[in-house]
Amino acid sequence: MACVYILRGARRYYIGATDNLERRLAEHRRGNNHTTRRFGEDIQVVAEREVGSMAEALQLERMLKRKKIPQLVISILQSDNW
Repeated sequence: MACVYILRGARRYYIGATDNLERRLAEHRRGNNHTTRRFGEDIQVVAEREVGSMAEALQLERMLKRKKIPQLVISILQSDNW
């Protein structure tokens, strides 16, 4: 199983895909990702969705990143129909 997730920092959002969410969140909090490093340790998971494969997760991640509106992306991940 893989998942797509949205993180929220002080003023920004981050959309990502992984096959191990706990490990990936720990990496974000340690500052291993240059994009979320500026978020500091105060990173919150706003939404997440499990999908069948990593290929499907990457496809969904790309689609969500094109949306550019965080509230729309969050509602898509939380809905049953995407």
